[in-house]
Amino acid sequence: MSTPPVSIAPFDGPSVCLFCGSSDVADPVYTEAASAFGQATAQAGWRLVYGGGGVGLMGASARAAHAAGGRVIGIMPAFLRSRERLFDEVETIVVTSMHERKQLMYDQSDAFVVAPGGVGTLEEVVELLSWKRLDLHAKPVIFLNINGFWETFFALMRHSVETGFTPPSFLDAWVVCDTVDAAIAVLGTAEATPELKHDRR
Repeated sequence: MSTPPVSIAPFDGPSVCLFCGSSDVADPVYTEAASAFGQATAQAGWRLVYGGGGVGLMGASARAAHAAGGRVIGIMPAFLRSRERLFDEVETIVVTSMHERKQLMYDQSDAFVVAPGGVGTLEEVVELLSWKRLDLHAKPVIFLNINGFWETFFALMRHSVETGFTPPSFLDAWVVCDTVDAAIAVLGTAEATPELKHDRR
């Protein structure tokens, strides 16, 4: 299913999509990391693509990128406008569904960074990795693993491999970075992941 036609201002540089949480009560270390990431992407000349909300890690990253003079585009489903509060100072596209939001975020991005978040963030990255598992894309995926946040997810993925449900090559589908500086460094040199040579069962 394709997204409806939208009008997005042109941008000549690279774009990175940040998947992250919208909670205002999470440990401040995660919000601080999101803010640092937003600022760093602006300084590196990347456009920040994010979920459009003005709260939690989403809002912190967008505000920091905007304040640093970076280009930011938010993509928000209409039904979440009152719940996650738009950050109206940046370009924001309102779509009709979660599916359209994810598809447009994917279409507008050259790479993805996954910061700490809740079930929504998990749902976004699992679908992204599922597409990669099926060789539907080869865009870089970088986990921002602040304080080991994503270790239990990685353990689950290894368990899926060990029990025969997922081919070992799937574990090459992402890169793990423990700091914002490391993520920015990897982002600057990231290349498309070659076909993961999945089995064809």
